[in-house]
Amino acid sequence: MKIYEKAPAKINLLLDVIRKREDGYHEVEMIMTMVDLADRLEMYELPRDQIVLSSHAGYIPLDEKNLAFQAARLLKERCGVSRGVYIHLDKHIPVAAGLAGGSSDAAAALRGLNRLWNLGLSVRELEELGAELGSDVPFCIRGGTALATGRGEKLETISSPPQCWVVLAKPPINVSTADVYGKLRANELKEHPSVPAMLDAIERQSFADVCANLGNVLESVTLGRYPEVRQIKDVMTKLGADGVLMSGSGPTVFGLVSKESKVARLYNGLRGFCKEVYAVRLLT
Repeated sequence: MKIYEKAPAKINLLLDVIRKREDGYHEVEMIMTMVDLADRLEMYELPRDQIVLSSHAGYIPLDEKNLAFQAARLLKERCGVSRGVYIHLDKHIPVAAGLAGGSSDAAAALRGLNRLWNLGLSVRELEELGAELGSDVPFCIRGGTALATGRGEKLETISSPPQCWVVLAKPPINVSTADVYGKLRANELKEHPSVPAMLDAIERQSFADVCANLGNVLESVTLGRYPEVRQIKDVMTKLGADGVLMSGSGPTVFGLVSKESKVARLYNGLRGFCKEVYAVRLLT
């Protein structure tokens, strides 16, 4: 039997950092949602007790460094599974892009292997396992739109934002999330985005107010270190995106667009600055 799982990318409509915790992580408040740009995983059992990961993408690790591999190993260890598995990863989400591609792959592996091996784990149990792999993995398991707190693993499902187009642009650079957080001085931040205002905008389904309340404090680090990211933000704004923000620690920038007539102009205009540009819809 083959199991197929979709692993969508996520964007942060809001990302705030409250403080650095004693355990080294940061206390965050994030509002995250998913977009229709996705990796796809195919899984089936092997006769030998081994995890085999393959992909046509030549730029990702296919061993213990890959989060999908780690997810399979974790599930085998915790549930006492002695069977092997073959996982093929059809990669579409850019790597090291602030879109949680690796985390979403891990989440899809956990969901798919839970079905393949008939483990009967609940979503909550999968989320707890996922939290051991990375802060974004629990959200990627749950999907939808959520308010995330703690280090990102505490989730409250909320209403979906108003449907719109999302234009994503990733410059040809990779950004380390750990590096960005390491350079952030949370206690020196002058401005913080408003979680209540964004939650209210989403609840009222006000696209204009969602755009007005976009915010990401990590821009204070990434934009200063990578002028390419600031340039893409400026270009998106000039081309008419209704709301523009960097996703996660970057470097991907997204523009929210309500009118389909603007999408082609944004897409074509951004292709002059970077190769990796995507026009997708929110997964509501």
